[in-house]
Amino acid sequence: MSARLRKLIGLFAILGFLILYVWAAVFIGERIPERWWAQLPYYALAGFCWWLPLAPLFRWMNRGR
Repeated sequence: MSARLRKLIGLFAILGFLILYVWAAVFIGERIPERWWAQLPYYALAGFCWWLPLAPLFRWMNRGR
């Protein structure tokens, strides 16, 4: 598979994942009490953890021939 095709497939996979991830993060975040000390750790963790499931995809996309 060419690098160009891998990156195109990865682009659509990343976009699809991020759309679902943001929706889920907001859906869960709305159920957290409206106190800054409760929301701050949740949104900080949610803002960082999107990387974990996408890391293997990034490695696959940037792999040599």
